[in-house]
Amino acid sequence: MTNFERCRGWARTHPLAVDAVLAAAALVCMVIGSFAEPNRGQGSSWNVHAPGSLSLTLMGLGSAALVFRRHAPWSVLAATCALSIVELVSTGPRAPVVMCAVIALYTVAARTNRPTTWRVGLITITGLTGVAMLAGPLPWYAEENLGIFAWTGMAAAAGDAVRSRRAFVDAIRERAERAERTREEEARRRVAEERLRIARDLHDVVAHHIALVNVQAGVAAHVMDKRPDQAKEALAHVRDASRSALGELRATVGLLRQSGDPEAPTEPAPGLGRLDDLVDTFRHAGLAVEVARGDAGLNPPAAVDLAAYRIIQEALTNVQKHAGEQAKAEVSVVRVGPNLEITVLDDGAGDDQRDDQREHKQDDQQGDGRGGEQGGGHGLIGMRERVSALGGRCSAGPRYGGGFRVHAILPVTTVKQGGREHSPARGGTTA
Repeated sequence: MTNFERCRGWARTHPLAVDAVLAAAALVCMVIGSFAEPNRGQGSSWNVHAPGSLSLTLMGLGSAALVFRRHAPWSVLAATCALSIVELVSTGPRAPVVMCAVIALYTVAARTNRPTTWRVGLITITGLTGVAMLAGPLPWYAEENLGIFAWTGMAAAAGDAVRSRRAFVDAIRERAERAERTREEEARRRVAEERLRIARDLHDVVAHHIALVNVQAGVAAHVMDKRPDQAKEALAHVRDASRSALGELRATVGLLRQSGDPEAPTEPAPGLGRLDDLVDTFRHAGLAVEVARGDAGLNPPAAVDLAAYRIIQEALTNVQKHAGEQAKAEVSVVRVGPNLEITVLDDGAGDDQRDDQREHKQDDQQGDGRGGEQGGGHGLIGMRERVSALGGRCSAGPRYGGGFRVHAILPVTTVKQGGREHSPARGGTTA
């Protein structure tokens, strides 16, 4: 820290001492200035007459008042102006007591707003200059009178300039602090959104594969003694499902690694291009699934592609878990105008099992806000969050005559809005 910085720090912590030093300096300058008079013609501008007792008293009182200029600026301005007026109307050699009023006016201008500064400055300039010209012993056109006008005007202007600069610096500092707070809040928000997205992906992966493992393990246990070949096949499916689950978990959790980690996964997120592989895993688990696609040639955005894949995965997982052993599922992926519509249907359990199993399934899937029911699971919650984030719609509920239906509408193309292109799937605009 330099000496200048140390002095500035000391001045900020000891304002009264600084004002006392300023008052002493002003007193010295006024005493020295009282010996000078304007040079009229030839000769020196210095006289040999010491200032009178009245002038010394007024200079001392004015300097003492300046010590309190920060604590009571208006009172100090009024007091120094009164002392200056007494000096201006007195007879004899004039002393520069008005210097105290100039300093006090600067202090007021630096601590108030601009309209008040100019009103107070105009009153002070007019009052002191008018008294000096009309009631003083010198002619109205004397240089001392014009000097009073100039110095008081410059004091008001300088104080206003200092106040404006302080306000400008404070505004810049406030904007910088606000921008820093905004960056921190944005960073926290992005972290929370990323955690929520990863949690949804983990739920989808775990629920899907663990459900398949559970089904295949049950099949293997059931046929182990009578049909060992079928049991081996079921255990092979368990191995494949568990391997896939570990791979997807590794890829999802790998997103938490640093971007420079060489082991970070570079494989793209799953999408509708892997729908056949997804359906095959359910077919191997014993679920009859039919697929109808009307999205040939469609290349949806990555977010829409991933959301469609996860919605189908979650819906089929719920069918596998809750719809019964003989249930069948139908998957439809169709392009309808600017939207991609995903529909997953199942025919549910038999009449003797439907009440218990469908109630459990509805607890896991319902809660879309249409029927007023609140779901207890997280499957449909994750679906709705994915679809809502893309600007689409998602509904789910029992079908008339039995079964369950999941329907999602995802926007995939841009639409014109006020001369700008808006993409609901991407959530942005382009000129």
